[in-house]
This record gives sequence, structure tokens and C-alpha cells, in this order.
Amino acid sequence: MTVAALAGIAVVLVLAVIMGTVRPRRYTSVAEFYVAARAVRPWRNGAAIGAEFTGAAVCLGLAGLIATHGAPMLWYPVGAAAGFVVVLALVVAPLRRSGTFTLPDFAEWRLGSARLRRFTTCWVLGIGLLFLVAQFQAAGIVTRMLTGLPPWAGWAAVAGTAACVTLAGGMGSVTSVQASQFWVKLVAFLGVGLALWCTWHCGQLPAEGLSGGYGSGDQSLAGVLTVLLACALGTMGLPQVVVRVYAAPDGRGARRSIVAAQVLLGVFAVVPPLYGILGNVHFPGAGGEEVVLLLPSRMLPGVVGNMLTGVLSAGAFAAFLATSCGVLGAVSGAVSGAVSACVARPGVRSFRTSLAGVTVGALVLTATSVPVGSVELVLAAFSLSAATFCPLLVLGIWWRRLTAPGAVAGFAAGGGLTAVLVGLEWVGVKPFVPPAVGVPLAFAVMVMISLLTPGRIPAGVAAMMARMHLPEPAAGPLIDRSSREGDRSSS
Repeated sequence: MTVAALAGIAVVLVLAVIMGTVRPRRYTSVAEFYVAARAVRPWRNGAAIGAEFTGAAVCLGLAGLIATHGAPMLWYPVGAAAGFVVVLALVVAPLRRSGTFTLPDFAEWRLGSARLRRFTTCWVLGIGLLFLVAQFQAAGIVTRMLTGLPPWAGWAAVAGTAACVTLAGGMGSVTSVQASQFWVKLVAFLGVGLALWCTWHCGQLPAEGLSGGYGSGDQSLAGVLTVLLACALGTMGLPQVVVRVYAAPDGRGARRSIVAAQVLLGVFAVVPPLYGILGNVHFPGAGGEEVVLLLPSRMLPGVVGNMLTGVLSAGAFAAFLATSCGVLGAVSGAVSGAVSACVARPGVRSFRTSLAGVTVGALVLTATSVPVGSVELVLAAFSLSAATFCPLLVLGIWWRRLTAPGAVAGFAAGGGLTAVLVGLEWVGVKPFVPPAVGVPLAFAVMVMISLLTPGRIPAGVAAMMARMHLPEPAAGPLIDRSSREGDRSSS
């Protein structure tokens, strides 16, 4: 198993480095570097979005929850599908027409506050770090289990490769790696899963019942509601998803990208239930992210099982790497923008410095924190996004009276309460459903404080609203803040 797993992991990492660093596209401005010159076609963009969504939690963690808790866990992927419908209906085209290319940039443009930009950047950083820690922890578990190497080797491999790809060519390189690795994951997980399913269905192995339990999935109505609300409302505020809206050529292209992502994720949605059912029947007592990777050697001992495990290890590292690349690029762009606003000449150098800092910070958190589980970390990120950026985007796009003080107060109230409730859930206390409490509170506080501060409504709000909602030709040219600020550079 060790040789096959090492080979699969090495192939994925080497191909990603080659694809992302050999002859990366040269860009004429910093903005083009951040969003791949806004020239990513819909199906390629959709594949990249699909790669970002199918990380450790979907490929490994969710299957473990289904294996343990059964049918109630099948609701988990539904929330993501609902989230894309909400994004498509409410924010995609207006956000694309705004011309900004990060969530904090949108907040500053819409509400006229540089302080708000820095404040929202902190939330983007927090959400991104949760995603990165989830990928790194899962990479460490897989590395130790399949190869015997220490977990930090897995963290370093994923972090180093993702950083190299993102530094080399910005969002263009990230998009190339993600789009290709979505198909690697789909072929690896679906192909091996169908082979194992056929083996079981043909009756070559006896079926066993599940004895004992593991995982932390909540089968109750409140637990299912938490997942559905967090995914449905949190999707629109994830930095790695929003940057894909900006990377599209126009509003129509952005909408088509989301539709393409829904189609591709619908195909991939077969994977978690497939492995969850097989794990429930054939591998009682397995744990968390491990159940998927242990199935081949359990069901087909010997050379065949080892080879299939090697294929799955390649798919798993493709999952970790694709999500890490997207999050690193999006979060580093937001952090770089906030830092660059304080200096005279922002540019790609600032982006690269920010990326190095985010990568190191995520590695430190991974090394010093107690492993929680990829599903729990990702759901926490979704919940925080739902209670902060969801209200900001919906009200900022559709309500002209929103003010910067209202946005700050809503973030503090909704996001703060959600963070506290998520923390309580992690220690075993579950008094509330975090998104069901945090999201309404954030909306209510934003509206109330905005109504109390009418003097803070930004000048020119009517033009901003027209820009976001008029058809593309009438909306005018896109904003390119960085090109106004100088430091035109190439990567």
C-alpha cells in the first residue's frame, strides 16, 4: 500500500507543479493577476468551482458520516446545491457588474469605507484559515495512514505545492490546476467506487453490519437544519467561490459558470453516498476521513486493493490541493488588497507576501490545534460566511440604505454569536442552531443600525445600484483599482 499510495500522491503533486508553474500566463496588471484577466470560460470556471467544493470534507469526511449515521447525512450535499441556486438568483450578475474582485473590495466600493474593507478582510482570513486547516489536517491523516510518514509531511506537501502554483501565475495557474484536478478526483473516486460496488454487488464478499459508531454528525432535525442553512446561505460569502464570479468575462459568463458548477457537482454527488454505503456494510468501526481509503484493501486484499488505494490517494491529494489553491489565492488577494491600501504602490509583490503569511499561519494553526474533523471545520466556515457576508451581499446589492456602521454591527453581532455557538458545539454543548440564530440577527442589526445612521449612506449610491442592476452594456467599464494605483507587473 505504501508504494502505490506514494506514487499516486507524487504524481498529483508533480503534475500540479508542472501545470501551474511552467510558462504561466503573463498579465499586464495586478487585477488581471488576481482574477485571471477575467477571461475564464464558463465550463472551465465551473470545473474550478467544483474542485474547490469537493475538498476533504466532501471526498472523505462526508462518506464517513454517511457510513456511521446513514440516510440523515445525505442531506449534507443538498445544502451546497441550494446555495448555488441562491447565489445564482441574488448575487452573481450584480456582483460581477460591480467590477470589484474581492469581498472586501466590494464592501469598500459599495459603502465607501476603507476601515470596513480591513474589517471584512479579517473575516475573509478567518473563514479561509478554517478551510485550509481542514485540508492540511486531512492530508496529514492520509499521509500517516497510507505511507507511515509523519502528518507534517502531508501538510507541507499540500501547502508547498499550493503556494508554488498560486505564486507562479495567480488565478490563471490556480484555475488550470483546479479544472484538471476536478476530473482527476471524479475519475479516481467514482471509478474506484464503482469497482468496489460491483465487487460487493456480485456477492464476492459477505456483508457485515455496522458495530459501534464514530464521527460527530448530527442526525437530529436541528443538525440537518444547521447544515442546510449554513451551506445554502454561506456559499455566497466564500472567498474562493466569489472570486470565480469576478474571473468570468461578464455577468452572463458568471451565471453560466455557476450553472456549470451545479451540473458537475451533481455528478460528483454520487461519490459520498457510494462510499458511505460501502463503509457501512463492509467496514464497521472505521473512523472519519479514513473509511474511504481503507475500503479497497478491506474488500480486495492484495495487489488489486493496493493499486486502488493508490488511485484513491491521488484523488484525495487532488482534493486537498485544489481547495487549498483556491482558498490561498482568494484569501491572499483580499489580504493583499487591504495591506496595499495603506501603501503607495500595491502590486503582485504584496500578493506574494500575503500568500506566504497566510500559508504559514494555516500551517501553525494546523500544528497547534486539536484535530476537529474536516466536516466540522468546513461547516464552521459556512456558518460564519452565512452570518456575515450573506447579509452584506444581499443588502448591499438590493437595499440602497445600507451603511458602513450597519454592516460592521451586523458582522459583529451575527458573526460573533455564530462563532460562540460553533465553539460550544465543538465542546459538546448544542443549545442552538448557529446559522438559524446568527443569520437573522445579522440581517436585523444591519438594517436597524443602517436606519439609525442615514447620514452614512454613501454618495453616489444610485449610480452604484444602477451599475449592478442595469444590463451589461449600460453598466459601463469595469473597475480596476490596482491599475489606477500603479505597479503594473507581470508574473
